[in-house]
Amino acid sequence: MTQPLILVTGGSRGIGAATVLLAAARGWRVAFSYKENAEAANTIIAQAKALGADVTALQADVSNEADVIRLFETVEQKLGALSALINNAGMLEQQMRLDQMEVGRWQRVFSANVFGSFLCAKQAILRMSTRHGGQGGAIVNVSSAASRLGSPNEFIDYAAAKGAVDSMTIGLAKELATEGIRVNAVRPGLIYTDIHASAGDPGRVDRVKTGVPMQRGGTAEEVAEAIVWLASAQPSYVTGTLMDVTGGR
Repeated sequence: MTQPLILVTGGSRGIGAATVLLAAARGWRVAFSYKENAEAANTIIAQAKALGADVTALQADVSNEADVIRLFETVEQKLGALSALINNAGMLEQQMRLDQMEVGRWQRVFSANVFGSFLCAKQAILRMSTRHGGQGGAIVNVSSAASRLGSPNEFIDYAAAKGAVDSMTIGLAKELATEGIRVNAVRPGLIYTDIHASAGDPGRVDRVKTGVPMQRGGTAEEVAEAIVWLASAQPSYVTGTLMDVTGGR
């Protein structure tokens, strides 16, 4: 019996990489995309091989529709029918107030976090939906607790983009409920990944972790557990859910 196939966008680092490795360890066939860093992608491939698993890495910018179409076509041609999409690829920029931001920043943040999720979801639906001759499957969007906290003085634009992902998750779950596709989102809180360094605050988790009821930051592996569970067949009656992985924050 062929093992299910999962596609993780932005799988070369952080939560995406942890999801790739956990899914591979659990017996999934795994493909992942990366935007630029081929070296990081090769590191994940090597780590998967050490687990006895083969994963496939493909370069793609999820904010570019031609790249997304090529990504899905290549996965389908090389590996077969898709069972689950993890919309993980995303980004944020330097911490600042909204009145310091430029429109170019907003365009970049929304292109990566919102348009990328929409573009990938569309291609997954065209392949997985029973309406289009597919066998069903799951879409898991990686959102953020920022969508309900707002990230004042830091990343209001990122928080707003993840709010859009939350809304898309709820609506799309209802849209696809009779077509064999479950759509859920995971909303990580303060997680130890290098995304904070890219925003200019590498020590952010330790700086603010006292505001978390559990008094600690989370790990990418803890978030990956929630993602892989939602992508699996186990939560068969769960759709339209926004699952917080935040230590109670």
